[in-house]
Amino acid sequence: MNEEIIQNLNERLDRAIDRGREILDDEDLQVRLEELQERAETVVRRNPIKSVVAGLAVGFIIAKIFTSDD
Repeated sequence: MNEEIIQNLNERLDRAIDRGREILDDEDLQVRLEELQERAETVVRRNPIKSVVAGLAVGFIIAKIFTSDD
């Protein structure tokens, strides 16, 4: 029984890894990611102070979420 469960999990993991590779190899995805990166760089170059403030705010919020007061 345990071997059957392990084999099933291995097969599911193999399928998930193959699907992940297909997604990463997708040329359209690569093009969209490059376009997104270019837009983000443009926004940061045009608004450097706002970008730094936004980054600090996001970092502060994430830190508050992941730290406990216990």
